[in-house]
Amino acid sequence: MSDHVLRRSFVSFHCVLAAVVFLQSIFAVLHAFSGRSSHGLAWFAGAEALAAILFLVPATMRVGAMLLLLIFSVAIVLHGLQGELQLSLVVYSAGVVLVMAHGSAFGRRRRRSNEAARHNLTYHLEGDGG
Repeated sequence: MSDHVLRRSFVSFHCVLAAVVFLQSIFAVLHAFSGRSSHGLAWFAGAEALAAILFLVPATMRVGAMLLLLIFSVAIVLHGLQGELQLSLVVYSAGVVLVMAHGSAFGRRRRRSNEAARHNLTYHLEGDGG
C-alpha cells in the first residue's frame, strides 16, 4: 500500500471517528433536553462533543484525545454501575489511542513538499556557491 493511500485512509479514519463521537454526543444532548434524561448527561455529552471537535483539529488533537479518553473512561464506569456494557466506548477509545499515537496526518504532504523544496534550494545554493 502506498504512503499516499495509507495517509488518506488514516485521515478518513480520524475524521469519521471524530464525526461519529460528535454526532453521538449531540444526540445525547438532545435526548437529555427532551426530558428523557438528566441535565447532567447534557453537560457530560456537551463536553464530549467539544472534545471531539478538539480531537479533529490538528493543533488541539492531543488535548481533545486526552479529554475523550477521560470521558470514555468515566462513561464506561457509569454504564457499568448500571449493569450496561458499552463496548462501543472501548472501540472509540482504541481509535483515539491509535490516532493519538500516530499524530494528525493532516497537512503532512504539504510539510513534506516544503521540506523537499528547502532541500532542493539548499542543494542549488550550495552547488552554485561551490
